[in-house]
Amino acid sequence: MKILAAHNYYQVRGGEESIFETEVDLLKAHGHEVLLYTIHNDLIRNMGRLEVAWATFWNDAIYDEFRALVREHRPDIVHFHNTFPLISPAAYYAVRREGVPVVQTINNYRILCPKAQFFRKGRVCEACIDKRFKWPGIQYACYRDDRLASVVVTGMLAMHWYKGTWTEAVDAYVLGLTEFARQKFIEAGLPSEKLFLKPNFVHPEPVPGKGKGRYALFIGRLSEEKGIHTLLEAWQRLSIPLKIAGDGPLRELVSEVAVQHKFIEYLGRVSGDEVLNLMGDATFLVFPSVWYEGLPRTIVESFARGTPIIASNLGAMSSLITHAQNGLLFTPGKAQELAQQVQMLWDAPDQQIALRRGARAEYEAKYTAERNYEMLMAIYEQAIAQKAKNS
Repeated sequence: MKILAAHNYYQVRGGEESIFETEVDLLKAHGHEVLLYTIHNDLIRNMGRLEVAWATFWNDAIYDEFRALVREHRPDIVHFHNTFPLISPAAYYAVRREGVPVVQTINNYRILCPKAQFFRKGRVCEACIDKRFKWPGIQYACYRDDRLASVVVTGMLAMHWYKGTWTEAVDAYVLGLTEFARQKFIEAGLPSEKLFLKPNFVHPEPVPGKGKGRYALFIGRLSEEKGIHTLLEAWQRLSIPLKIAGDGPLRELVSEVAVQHKFIEYLGRVSGDEVLNLMGDATFLVFPSVWYEGLPRTIVESFARGTPIIASNLGAMSSLITHAQNGLLFTPGKAQELAQQVQMLWDAPDQQIALRRGARAEYEAKYTAERNYEMLMAIYEQAIAQKAKNS
């Protein structure tokens, strides 16, 4: 099969970049011809605000590029990962004009929420989920706390909801999320028959770790929605080693607390290999997020290393983690409850062993590369069938 894979890179590299690159490698490893189209948001630095706004709604140059690419290479599928903001939904229409099926991966809630997170002022917010014109996103300046930018994003979403882009121009959605998230998209109006769950995966497959490091671990973006305040408050009650890896707007706070608290070590940003090494040696991963999440790659990697997770009982975490089987759950934002769960598991070596087995079993059942490949091929076949049905 010949696949054209397209991705709009963010200015700050994140999990979506890793997912795109790993999936491309997987397809190539199975003998498929994969053509790449990538663009980087660093280009925005040399663009005026009006130019960026126009491209976000409909990028004419990208439309022409995709028509030419499809004409020249005749792929069987065009698979978009991220189109925001520079590729824009115009690319869907270019591909459809050439008669090729369109597949779109979704790793966040962007088309339902201008901020893409269902999170505002420290708590879950679904004010926009049932609205085609998501005016609360403008009212609260949800996109980057910038009202003008929020007008652009909200306007783009409204235009394409009313135009039918999200419901008609895409033949299949690959949800790198959970059933919880799938129901949110159905609730918002996307056709259920076009929404296919395909979890993230780890490739090449790591071996299980042994958890011999005797420390708890947090890996992720240091930001409010990730539950950093809950994590730090919980550790004021604990005398258990905690390693924190990552970067973000709360970096300075984490650094200051690490200096004052002898059991907290701040590692800064670490490489992918270092992440897996840290996970394998950790007694458990702490995941105190206070927003719904998508399907965090961190959780999948932790399962792959056989490392149990103590996580908020919310959104994706509730779907991914079975309490007392592959991890433990606590009430989101409740630092005292998190501290109790951490202390309980730290003091229970037999339960640690049982949960490590459960975590690795979860990975082997759902998140291996081969299982992922089978699911992706089935989605492509569905997209081709959907396109033929509508032609």
